[in-house]
Amino acid sequence: MSNPPSRRIAHVDMDAFYASVELLRYPELRGKPVVIGGGRNAIPEVLSDGTRRFAKLRDYAGRGVVTTSTYEARAFGVFSAMGMMKAAQLAPDAVLLPTDFDSYRRYSRLFKDAVRTFTDQIEDRGIDEIFVDLTLVDGESLALGSRIKDAVKEATGLTCSIAIAPNKLLAKIGSELDKPDGLTILFMSDIESRIWPLAAKKVNGIGPRANDRLAGLGIVTVGDLAAADLGLLQENFGRTYAAWLARAAHGLDDREVVVLSEPKSMSRETTFERDMHVERDRAFLTPALTQLCERVAQDLDRKGYCGRTVGVKVKFSDFKIVTRDISLPAGIRDSAAIRRAVSQCLKRIELDRRIRLIGVRVSALEHVSHDHAGMDPVQGELPFDP
Repeated sequence: MSNPPSRRIAHVDMDAFYASVELLRYPELRGKPVVIGGGRNAIPEVLSDGTRRFAKLRDYAGRGVVTTSTYEARAFGVFSAMGMMKAAQLAPDAVLLPTDFDSYRRYSRLFKDAVRTFTDQIEDRGIDEIFVDLTLVDGESLALGSRIKDAVKEATGLTCSIAIAPNKLLAKIGSELDKPDGLTILFMSDIESRIWPLAAKKVNGIGPRANDRLAGLGIVTVGDLAAADLGLLQENFGRTYAAWLARAAHGLDDREVVVLSEPKSMSRETTFERDMHVERDRAFLTPALTQLCERVAQDLDRKGYCGRTVGVKVKFSDFKIVTRDISLPAGIRDSAAIRRAVSQCLKRIELDRRIRLIGVRVSALEHVSHDHAGMDPVQGELPFDP
């Protein structure tokens, strides 16, 4: 009996997806710093000569957060989930555009349909990324990756970055190595030369807080982590997470590409770059949590679900995690309703310490007709008063 073929897992990640979709609409902005996340005031003005006048980030006033940015804006330090006012300080002359989620969802479907012409072994990881099991697909990896990239470009006019590797962990890391428009092939024999020199935080699953704690132990790169004493890791992170860290540093990952699964819940969370004070950082916390509500609503809408239970997760600076949820009489899917439920949950949490992470979760899911999707804009504040 012959041995089963070696696994080939691809991670396909669209390059600066929302921003790239906007550049199709406004090609004159190519090569310029552009930030997505403005409201109606950021809609470009068409002048009498047919040209467009764009809003500038310096003129923004409010509590919104950056949805995404072009690579030129990222060069100034402007990244997604950053407060818009902070972004304006870093790149005041950047062009500001409003979000258009209908267009982003349409292009998302186009790129995934293009990949689906090669195989249906696809795990949907969000609006702009997927895992693909190419184990049983004919063709050499480099040529196959090029064909997939060409198909995505033809279907959407957009570029993507692809890594093909023995598992999901390495594929995810690899797709970032040669962005934008990258094609990376990784083998287990490449770990020492290509993965170990990377910063430890490049491993998906090592967040900013864990990265800081690793750095405090003198563990800065993935190679440092691979060489670290397991006992030291267990002492600082516990047995389960320490075991995962050790396996991840050696590129080991047995997870399968999950093709068909009924989700039990949909959630979004964000880890802050620094611990947030409940009162002094309210202007940052409120829009950050508001955006999480919007993103969960988008996920529900895209996949055709509503949910009857809404929950919130808060991780404090001392790593204590508190969760609260509320059950509703009927399923909801719009961001305003999710926000109201989250507000009720937050009132049941004693917010007496700095916050490191917040998350929003909707569960008890039910299928609904996509035609009745509602995604009301989220306005106002969420209660971050202790």
